[in-house]
Amino acid sequence: MTAFATTTSDTLHAAAAGAGGHGKENLFAELLHHVRDSRELEVPFLGHVSLPQFDPVTVAGIPIDVSITKHVVFLWVAAFLLIILATYAARNNARRDVPRGFGNLIEVFIVYMRDEVAVPNMGPAGVRYLPYLLTTFFFILVMNLLGLFPYGSTATSNVSVTAGLAIVAFIMIQSAAIRTQGIKHYLAHLTGGVHWVLWPIMVPIEILGLFTKPFALCIRLFANMSGGHIVIVSLLGLIFLFQSYLIAVAPAGFVVAIYFLELFVAFLQAYIFTMLTAVFMGLGMQEASHGDGGEHRAGVH
Repeated sequence: MTAFATTTSDTLHAAAAGAGGHGKENLFAELLHHVRDSRELEVPFLGHVSLPQFDPVTVAGIPIDVSITKHVVFLWVAAFLLIILATYAARNNARRDVPRGFGNLIEVFIVYMRDEVAVPNMGPAGVRYLPYLLTTFFFILVMNLLGLFPYGSTATSNVSVTAGLAIVAFIMIQSAAIRTQGIKHYLAHLTGGVHWVLWPIMVPIEILGLFTKPFALCIRLFANMSGGHIVIVSLLGLIFLFQSYLIAVAPAGFVVAIYFLELFVAFLQAYIFTMLTAVFMGLGMQEASHGDGGEHRAGVH
């Protein structure tokens, strides 16, 4: 986010000093501007740079805006950085029998994800899904960290980005379940093992349950990454809202504390999203061991 960027202070100060009775309204508008998505980038020495805009694309009668925004740019930046860093770490590790430096750091994360996330939740079969889990973890982590640099922005504070991540997670959760159970057992578990008379009630509930898991992943990541940003920018805004240096000490101290908390949250939320995805995948894969029992109970009743 741009909490510590020079441009943030400048624009907040200009808004707070606005003419007439609209100073506070302008200040709050600027606060929201630095938290939400934008069609402009704040570039050092260049100021605000407009991003390319395109006409909406109509799909099935629904117009879809495919224009490039600030969060889209930082989504691409995160992907590019992840590719460069992962390639660098892989080549360094390939040249050495014992990883060192940055390659060793990455291997620590990889081993932890394998031994503490994938295998405990999905069993030995979870190793095949380790590349997806690692990509999810590092991609979210890089996006989270980019928002802590001046002129940066956190793409995961955009619900559209977290929704995209959740959709991919949903596909992986259902694919892992179908691959392990087989399509027959996968459809059978939607009945919940109850009498067929209750299927009209149970099947919609089970189908709804399939979507609540990725929905929770989406909202959890979005809310946590947006909340800290809003708190930091709001605390800074208090300085310019009251237009007094006397009140600046307390908000500045709180901002520094929350900034370090945000650094921790960046890692924590990447881990939680990955861990919960692994847990949901594991639950679907474990249904295979209960599928026959569920069919049998349904048949007996």
